[in-house]
Amino acid sequence: MRIGVGLPSTIKQVSGSTVLDWARFADDGPLGSVGVLDQLRYDSLDPLATLAAAAAVTTRLRLATTVVIGPLRNTPLLAKEAASIDQLSGGRLTLGLALGARRDDYETAGVDYAHRGQRLTEQLVALRDIWEDHAIGPRPIQPRGPELIVGGSDDSAFARVARYADGYMHGGGPPRAFASAVSKARAAWVDAGRPGEPQLWGMAYFALGERQAAEGRDYLLDYYAFTGPFAERIAGALLTTPQSIVQFARAYAEAGCHHLVLFPTSADIDQLHRLTETIATKPPVPPREGGQGGSGRAR
Repeated sequence: MRIGVGLPSTIKQVSGSTVLDWARFADDGPLGSVGVLDQLRYDSLDPLATLAAAAAVTTRLRLATTVVIGPLRNTPLLAKEAASIDQLSGGRLTLGLALGARRDDYETAGVDYAHRGQRLTEQLVALRDIWEDHAIGPRPIQPRGPELIVGGSDDSAFARVARYADGYMHGGGPPRAFASAVSKARAAWVDAGRPGEPQLWGMAYFALGERQAAEGRDYLLDYYAFTGPFAERIAGALLTTPQSIVQFARAYAEAGCHHLVLFPTSADIDQLHRLTETIATKPPVPPREGGQGGSGRAR
């Protein structure tokens, strides 16, 4: 299992220079990726623009949207943006897509909320077609286009993973929840006759330090306020010590996770320094060998 870090692009009023400092420092350390999140109505940086900027200041890290709300975006434009980031980064993009949970994001974008599932399915097919046909440039570096991962927790999400994607992105939660979702994703993969196994991604939030932990909980309660009381559960799962990070990562690795992205709840770059020190001195698991994509690339 590889461990990545989320960029602080969803922290309110974060500066662009701070986000790029995080990307530069992460590129020099033991981490395997940088990830970004997506909410249209929240005071945050655009995830694709953030990764394009990160591509310019990094050389080896995987650049991952974990996830972008696909149906909010025009599909040909999304295909061009993703291919451009893949070109700018030398083929390092993982494009994670999901439906998102905020109805008001859809209202703001003028996109039909009721048919978002159908739109995402059509989008996954169209992205591959655009990248392979090269009707819209640039041509991605990765064969057949960027690695695609799909998020979600219902049967339709696992079906999309198996039919159209290279892997699955879990939306966070305890290791047992990840293990349950992984079993469903693998079963759908086998039922679809796909070779190998899907790439399995997970995520969690961290805040190291007593003051940072308190601020981190406030941030999560604000960011996930649209979920109502469930925001309390998300905030309660915040990883606040090096030991909790190591234990959490080990449990995810044992559940089959290939790539775990840890998102900060503070833009203070000392959080990244402390995380990389934790990973370097107490590696939760040996690094995963081999390529980034699934063993059976989606049609």
